[in-house]
Amino acid sequence: MNLTEAIKQETRVLGFDAVGISRVTSNLVPSHPDSLYSRLGEWLRRGYQGAMGWMERDLTRRANPQEVQPGCRSIVSVGINYYTDHRADERLGHGRIARYAWGEDYHAVLQARLGQLELRIKALAPGAVTRSYVDTGPVMEKAWAQQAGLGWIGKHSNLVSTRFGSWLVLGEVLTTLELEPDEPAADLCGSCTLCIKACPTGAITEPYVVDARRCISYLTIELHKPGEEIPADLAPKLGNRIFGCDDCLDICPFNVNATPTSEPAFQPSPLALAADLDRLAVMDEQSFASAFRKSPIKRSRYAGFLRNIRLAIKNTTAHNHQS
Repeated sequence: MNLTEAIKQETRVLGFDAVGISRVTSNLVPSHPDSLYSRLGEWLRRGYQGAMGWMERDLTRRANPQEVQPGCRSIVSVGINYYTDHRADERLGHGRIARYAWGEDYHAVLQARLGQLELRIKALAPGAVTRSYVDTGPVMEKAWAQQAGLGWIGKHSNLVSTRFGSWLVLGEVLTTLELEPDEPAADLCGSCTLCIKACPTGAITEPYVVDARRCISYLTIELHKPGEEIPADLAPKLGNRIFGCDDCLDICPFNVNATPTSEPAFQPSPLALAADLDRLAVMDEQSFASAFRKSPIKRSRYAGFLRNIRLAIKNTTAHNHQS
């Protein structure tokens, strides 16, 4: 077994469901119109990042892994399936929570395992330098995951896998090792536009381009600072969604083959499956911190979460009166 295969074997032992490798070259040309740098720059120029000012910092670093990890030659992209076949209680009076937030925070789950993977890579290749990230680092992980063959970036801008559908959470290890790259994944979206049509707020402005300022995930999670309110024209379109939105993912035809995860950390909590709006509306800050200590939901902050709940109650009450 060569080094590349040995590293892939270690990822499977650690519980990752998908792994692929991409080669990082020194000729990542920022001026090329299809480069990560150019595409990100155009997205930012349109202002689609909204209040996520951190995305504007150091474009060169974000687009080129060699700026993040000097001497980086390869990226090991990994994914864990988070799909479960549970059904959320959607009856009147309950809020909707995005599927990835039904269980424990995937950032913590993946980062712990990536740390172990780094140790195992260094045991296999003592001279290797590594650095790992889960979503929060200056690495365009979906683009590199596509390059590594894990799936392709769909028209909703999320990764789609022929095996796991829309339900992979991603992480990566940057390394100075020159590993054998996998074939990049082909885009299989074809003429399908179901995800674009499914978006409640019209956030997918054109295929593969999302205006975060209209995206329900952004509105319910990223807008949590004092004074950051959900625009009045978009608020009714949130319906009963109180954390994130899966509409563009749920509709994808490639989810037909999705199989439930074997990862215990992603099994749903009772609260996530039956989010009683009235009970959540009277939750104090200490109760919020305790209930969501291991959940991604803490990212919306207490004030932001309560605002989402108030909106959901208002929206469902209005809908009930109309019907």
